[in-house]
Amino acid sequence: MSYYNLEELEVYQLAESFSDEIWILVGEWDYFAKDTIGKQIVRAADSISANIAEGYGRYHYKENRNFCFFSRGSILETKGWLKKSLNRKLINDDQFNVLFEKLQIIHIKLNAYLKFIGKASTIKDQ
Repeated sequence: MSYYNLEELEVYQLAESFSDEIWILVGEWDYFAKDTIGKQIVRAADSISANIAEGYGRYHYKENRNFCFFSRGSILETKGWLKKSLNRKLINDDQFNVLFEKLQIIHIKLNAYLKFIGKASTIKDQ
């Protein structure tokens, strides 16, 4: 598994698509919802792919891993904002389930990428 550019990373592609979906969803909310939960969930969702990108650009495995850990934190933060959005009736059950499942897939793929980075780091150090 070799990647020559960031856009080839599936986890990055999924995270970018997810954050765009959140952006569109929040754009339909009223001002108060946008100004409170909306800003938070958009920032958290955007942070997932942003941290993957920043880590990828560092070209050092340890730094890349650290930014992937930040990305994983943003996944969990986004899950929390999704739950609040559901509880406050900003999204319905179906929207929540679809979005939550997409986050689960991103989470799994990010963990696999972290494992790959760890192996690549070990091979390089030998």
